Amino acid sequence: MPAAPSRLRQWFCADWSQWFYPGPRRAFTADEMARAGNQPWPIGIDQYLYVNLIVLLAANAPWTRKMPWLWPLALGLGWVSLRVARWLWRSPTRRRLNVASYGVGAVVAGGGIALIKGGWRDEAQTYLPLVLGILVAVLTAWWLLTLFRAEQIEGRLRELAEQDAALRLQTRLATAQIQPHFLFNTLASLQHWVDTGDARAAPLLRDFTAYLRATLPMFERELQPLADEIEMVRRYLAIMQARLGARLSFAIDVPADADAQLPPGIVLTLVENAIAHGVEPQLRGGHIDVAARRDGERLVLTVRDDGPGLAPGWGEGVGLSNTRRRLLHACPGCTLTLADAAPGCNATLTLTS
Repeated sequence: MPAAPSRLRQWFCADWSQWFYPGPRRAFTADEMARAGNQPWPIGIDQYLYVNLIVLLAANAPWTRKMPWLWPLALGLGWVSLRVARWLWRSPTRRRLNVASYGVGAVVAGGGIALIKGGWRDEAQTYLPLVLGILVAVLTAWWLLTLFRAEQIEGRLRELAEQDAALRLQTRLATAQIQPHFLFNTLASLQHWVDTGDARAAPLLRDFTAYLRATLPMFERELQPLADEIEMVRRYLAIMQARLGARLSFAIDVPADADAQLPPGIVLTLVENAIAHGVEPQLRGGHIDVAARRDGERLVLTVRDDGPGLAPGWGEGVGLSNTRRRLLHACPGCTLTLADAAPGCNATLTLTS
């Protein structure tokens, strides 16, 4: 029994405007259409309509023999209805749907009045049910197509929003991969130097504080200036040099006019990999070069070490995989490549303006 009042409530609370102004309530912006409305028109709809029209006309051969003009008329009307359907597909709005529906209704009504005034009253009355049936079928098809298309775009927008949210989460997780052992080892070295009164403690503390100040905003940014990224890398290398001593040397050659936006931590990850795989495994240590240069509209940034180079059959780890995925999302035209430098490894990051 409780179901009946619920249905009545839904009936009375329904959107009654759909009776005289049907169509989807949501209107998509130009940006939303560009982002999610690029699905091509399904050509199978054309084939389905024309095949059914031909079968219908062929099945009514007695009529088409008496009135051969039915063939071009039916096929022509089918072509026009498909043109309107494609127009609705490109922008599935209530306004377009109702312009098309009321426009066709006005044309049919005007044609009927013209026939009656022209002395074709009996013919108009004879064909009225058929014309109304075809009209209802066409308008219903347009209405369903518009609703389907709007739902398709809205679903795609939801899917893209979920992908963006997942990617932002992945970005934050990737950013959070500031190596814990690096932080703990640095703090351990700092504590030891403070306890022993080592003069290196104060410079290390300054660099470590500046490094944390530079890296913490990474969790809130999707892009950051290259200058901020390089400052973070400089502080990181200074900390590692304090810890490794003579085993690590580095040089940074990035012009002041090398302006670019990139996902936070991209260059830092490359430098971390260069130290982990090119410097720390060697007893003698190694050297890191970070450089940038302009190549037309592109900015080419390289991180090179003089270590053993890429191992045979090497594969990307989690850090590089996350870096490449974040770069692809934030800068679709940017590239990241790794190659042997004989000696060492050369990571090249190409940023487009």
